[in-house]
Amino acid sequence: MLTAEEIIKILNLKPLPREGGYFRETYRSKEIIPEDFLPSRYKTSKCFSTAIYYFLTPEVFSALHRLHTDEIFHFYLGDTVTMLQLHHDGTSDVITLGQEIDKNQHTQIIVPKNTWQGCFLKEGGKFALMGTTMSPGFGESDFEAGVPKELVQKYPDREELILKLTT
Repeated sequence: MLTAEEIIKILNLKPLPREGGYFRETYRSKEIIPEDFLPSRYKTSKCFSTAIYYFLTPEVFSALHRLHTDEIFHFYLGDTVTMLQLHHDGTSDVITLGQEIDKNQHTQIIVPKNTWQGCFLKEGGKFALMGTTMSPGFGESDFEAGVPKELVQKYPDREELILKLTT
């Protein structure tokens, strides 16, 4: 079995600024959707779609953030990942990504647009290799980092996870 370090090297993964974890963009459509044809939540033109590898180790996590576009997570290999989703209506979900679909683990999950999301490797895990796909494609202006105090105020029942995913 490959180690985390070997996977990072083989896939040429780099640290992901602001969010955490490791990534490599594997696809960015060359076709562009003009800003005038997009919903008002987008402030610039966007490519049709993007895809990345996303990788977690015990030392890193995906900090709580939200995006203007639905994001599809794909679980490829490794240990289970816990994902927190905080929805606009005040509800939340804790989802397990992994390969044991008979134990309610998901190999694919949708994060709806404007949903706060973050994830971490289950304790004792060595790594998890995932991917994400977005359409329209990701742009830096889409990313909004979560503010712990504000999130805890709106989702007090998830305080422990919010603090784990913001500090």
